[in-house]
Amino acid sequence: MSTKDFIEKDYYKVLGVPKDATEAEIKKAYRKLAREFHPDANKGNAKAEERFKEISEANDVLGDPKKRKEYDEARTLFGNGGFRPGPGAGGGSFNFDLGDLFGGGAQGGGQGAGGFGGGLGDVFGGLFNRGSSGTTRVQPRRGQDIDTEVSLNFTEAIEGATVPLRMTSQAPCKACSGTGDANGNPRVCPTCVGTGQVARGSGGGFSLTDPCPDCKGRGLIAEHPCEVCHGSGRAKSSRTMQVRIPAGVDDGQRIRLRGKGAPGERGGPAGDLYVTVHVSGHPVFGRKGDNLTVTVPVTFSEAALGGEVRVPTLGGPPVTLKLPPGTPNGRTMRARGKGAVRKDGTRGDLLVTVEVSVPKDVTGKARDALEAYREATAGEDPRAELFQAAKGA
Repeated sequence: MSTKDFIEKDYYKVLGVPKDATEAEIKKAYRKLAREFHPDANKGNAKAEERFKEISEANDVLGDPKKRKEYDEARTLFGNGGFRPGPGAGGGSFNFDLGDLFGGGAQGGGQGAGGFGGGLGDVFGGLFNRGSSGTTRVQPRRGQDIDTEVSLNFTEAIEGATVPLRMTSQAPCKACSGTGDANGNPRVCPTCVGTGQVARGSGGGFSLTDPCPDCKGRGLIAEHPCEVCHGSGRAKSSRTMQVRIPAGVDDGQRIRLRGKGAPGERGGPAGDLYVTVHVSGHPVFGRKGDNLTVTVPVTFSEAALGGEVRVPTLGGPPVTLKLPPGTPNGRTMRARGKGAVRKDGTRGDLLVTVEVSVPKDVTGKARDALEAYREATAGEDPRAELFQAAKGA
C-alpha cells in the first residue's frame, strides 16, 4: 500500500462506520462485511473478492488504535488527497504530487507553503516501519519459549514448592553483545527491511508472513560474522532459576511462567517457561481432584457398635471421625478442609474410606465371644435378600 493510497482511501466509508466509531463498532462492522464478501461465500466473484480486500485493508488500519491515530492525523493534514495550507499561506490550493512529496520533492517548502513544519516520518512511522530520519526501524524480537520438567513428591505437589531449575537456552552472544557482527555493526537486512518477516500470498485476499530466509528472522545481517555465534547474535547460555510451583498441581500438569524463558533481542520481551510436573505417589494418601483419599481400618466391633476413629491427615494433626453403629465395609466419610489446595486458596476434603479389619487368628476370650455371637444370630441370614432378588430377576 503506497502512502498516497493510504491518505486518499476513506476506510470509515469502506466499513460503513462514522469517524467517531468505537473499537467494538468497527469490529462488528468488519465481521458483518467479511462474512458477506468472503471469497469462500462468493466463489468466482471477482468484485466480491476485491471488496473483501478493501474491507480487510480498512480493518487492518482502523482496528489498530496506533494505525488509526496515524491515519486520522494524515487525513487531517492532507484532506482528500490535497495539501491543506495553513493560515500563513496566500490564497489558492496546493495539489502536490504525494509521491514527490514523500520522496523528497517538497524540501524546504514546509512552512512557507502552508505552515506545516515537517514530521511526516513521525506521522507514518508506525505504518511503514520508518522513523522521522527515514531510517528503517529494526524491530525488537521476543525470546524463545523453553520447555522443561520437574519432579515433586506428593506433599510438595499439594502444598507447593520452590525448586531450582537449571536451563540451557539461547541468549544474546556475549562475544558480540548480541549483534552477530564481530565489529558490532550489523546492517539492516535488505530483503525484509529490518522486519524479520516476508509476506507471501495465499489466495482469497489473504497474505501470510514467514521468517525472512536471508536474516533468519533477525532483521539484521552481519558483514563480519562473530566467530562464537556465527552471525546469529545468539549463543547457548546456562542458568539456574528458583521457580515457585503453585500448590495443588496434578501429575502431568503443564505450568506456564510468563517471562521466564529465553531473553529477547533488541529490547524484546523474554519468552515463557513451560514446566511439566511429575508427581510421585504417597504410601498412605491418594488424590481425586481437589480431594485427598485415605483408607482407614476399623475393628468389627467399631463397625458394628460405632465409636470414634482417629484419622491421619497430610502434614497436619490427626482428626477424629464419629463412626455410626452398623457402618458397612467400604463406607466413605468426609473430613472437610483437609484436602488439596485449590486455585482460590481454599482446600478440598479428605475422603475417608472404612475398611473392616478381620483378624487371621482368634483365640481365648475373643473366640468365645464370637462363638456366642454366632449362636445368638444363628437364625439370621444376611444373604436371604440376595437370593430373593436373584429369583425375581
